[in-house]
Amino acid sequence: MSSTFYNEILTDHNMNPIHKHELEGANFRLEGVNPSCGDDIILNLKIENDVIVDGAYEGDGCAISQASADMMLDLIIGKSKEEALRLSDIFMRMIKEGITDEERDELEEAGVLQDVSHMPARVKCAVLGWHTMEEMVRDGKTE
Repeated sequence: MSSTFYNEILTDHNMNPIHKHELEGANFRLEGVNPSCGDDIILNLKIENDVIVDGAYEGDGCAISQASADMMLDLIIGKSKEEALRLSDIFMRMIKEGITDEERDELEEAGVLQDVSHMPARVKCAVLGWHTMEEMVRDGKTE
């Protein structure tokens, strides 16, 4: 994957985030913080009958943390909680150990973040939104 394509997708999700806004009617809300670089995401999900029907985030942080959260929401809205957790597992394995091409295709645009695995200082940035979503969905954590 070209670095130009990676940069275009990252820039687009930072300059024109689809999911960065307040979410009325959210029944799950959890803050995720990366103290090492100051990334701060408040993830809001609306879950009905075990399906993520809507989601949004607020907060500030580096381009990678913000773009990753936006791409994650693109991917999980409309999916069951179990499917969202499965996609999160694929994303985490992509960043930490590697995945198959087929698995990367399942991540759609979020697959461009695979190169972050070669930047140890940026891994926490990329996984912040995903980790926050996992805590909410798997453990029922909310503020």
